[in-house]
Amino acid sequence: MHYNNSVYTFWVFSSIYDHQRMVYENRRAAGKKLTLVAAVIRTQKTYIQKKNMTQFLNRFAKTRSIALCTLAVAALASTPALAGNNDDDEFKFDMVRNNAGALQNALPNARGRVKIEPVGPVEIMDVTVWGLPPNTDFDFFVIQVPTAPFGLAWYQGDIETNSYGVGHGRFIGRFSIETFIVAQPPLSAPAPLVFNDPPFPDAASNPTTNPVQLYHLGLWFNNPADAAKAGAKNTVTPFNGEHNAGVQVLNTSNFPIGFGPLRHVTP
Repeated sequence: MHYNNSVYTFWVFSSIYDHQRMVYENRRAAGKKLTLVAAVIRTQKTYIQKKNMTQFLNRFAKTRSIALCTLAVAALASTPALAGNNDDDEFKFDMVRNNAGALQNALPNARGRVKIEPVGPVEIMDVTVWGLPPNTDFDFFVIQVPTAPFGLAWYQGDIETNSYGVGHGRFIGRFSIETFIVAQPPLSAPAPLVFNDPPFPDAASNPTTNPVQLYHLGLWFNNPADAAKAGAKNTVTPFNGEHNAGVQVLNTSNFPIGFGPLRHVTP
């Protein structure tokens, strides 16, 4: 009887232990699940917060860009020289083929169209050319007279044609009745010697001159080989950055020598 009571007591305590252990394991499992759920919730919350912040920043950047653009447009519109359609202020004219003989029979359809728009302290000059050899470089100058010997010249930049022989250049500077070159007398000044190859090496000093107005334009082949390839003379001229250009292609000889197109433009 005593043995049976001991067995019963052991069974009771074992059952209680198993029950408590099951409760503990269930709570532990539940705790792990809760911890995992909490971690997932925190991750999702962090992601949502970051996503909301990113969306907010994107909206802010977009709004700021729109605001800046609006301010820029308003500023431009408030500038008299840029506001609205200023066709009345623009001066448009043609450039014509150089008929002085350097092109021989080449490029019979070579032409150019120029638009000069005053914008306050400077002018914007758009130059479009066509009827030229495709994929070829040309050099653009403001010059004293339209044909040889050209007088004083001011290098503006390059125009490169596309596969159809059409090119465009935009130049910003003083292109008006006030365009001039001066080398104040009575003394010349030293000049750097950079491009010294013949036939047109750099001069070591400048000639002196009172102001000389420059009202004409000219366009030259950048390379004499390109001129020869097109059927023109392969004469070397100084009209590019290294002073080894080809012959002139276009000019403004359709205007009088003393009254070139830039003289028509008033700042």
